[in-house]
Amino acid sequence: MIRTAVIGVGYLGRFHAQKYASLPNCRLLGIADPSEVARSAVAAELKVAAYADYRDLLGSVDAVSIVTPTPTHYEVAQAFLEAGASVLVEKPMTVTVAEGQSLIEIARKAGRILQVGHLERFNAAVRAVQPTLSIPRFIESARLAPFKYRGTDVDVVLDLMIHDIDLILSIVRAPVVAVDAIGTSVFSNEVDIANARLRFANGCVANATASRVSLKTERKLRLFQDDAYISVDLQQKILTVIRKGNGVGADGMPQVAIDENTYEQGDALKEEIQAFLEAVVTDRPPPVTGEDGLAALRTAVTIAEQVASSRRQFS
Repeated sequence: MIRTAVIGVGYLGRFHAQKYASLPNCRLLGIADPSEVARSAVAAELKVAAYADYRDLLGSVDAVSIVTPTPTHYEVAQAFLEAGASVLVEKPMTVTVAEGQSLIEIARKAGRILQVGHLERFNAAVRAVQPTLSIPRFIESARLAPFKYRGTDVDVVLDLMIHDIDLILSIVRAPVVAVDAIGTSVFSNEVDIANARLRFANGCVANATASRVSLKTERKLRLFQDDAYISVDLQQKILTVIRKGNGVGADGMPQVAIDENTYEQGDALKEEIQAFLEAVVTDRPPPVTGEDGLAALRTAVTIAEQVASSRRQFS
């Protein structure tokens, strides 16, 4: 039985704790959160020990989810890695690239697993599209959401866009060579809406938009490659692939073959945690490594810096 814990049991951390408590190959040893209200509620729900200070769990667990505010990720992850536990840290893995690099090195020296919580990798539609992908020429992503105070400790790039940055990087698999970005704040003190255009070494261009001040929720990814146009609705789990068909219609236009499939909503968080625990048991690289998380973070930080620069220039 893998001894596990969850550090930070707010909105998302509570779900992490529920998944660990439901899995047969691990034991949820404890949770930690400085909020008495949060930890007491989860402790009562799952009948598990609760602590105000995460350090009370150091040395007693084999694997831990870190679901605390982003600025604390580095400190907490470092402490558990050095205490011998493998770590699943929510995205973004850290605030700075230097902290991310340091965590990877700490995990390597400790011989422990470091997985980053880029949940969209476990989206059923994302998994279904993999066999269809070849070499994308252009990618467009849109991630729109109504405003919520939760998550506003970082800007919209690190809060929302980083999901799509990770997906785009995992699909293109080439270095980013140029970034052009713009954004602005609306409701919070941080940037709430941003757009970034990424150019890759293999010629692919990606255009990403993220907003947390929208009236609707939308999570979509569109890809254009030589043999197909692909649309992925990440929210509804719909995958649409459009290709040139065989023959020509009566109007002289080429026929079009449209293949659309809808997938079960599934439980991406449970699959993410199961993959993490499997990596812990087998000592194999997790699906989203520290290096993957760092690549997404590095790109997100570059975008955020571009946004800040453009705001200074035109303010």
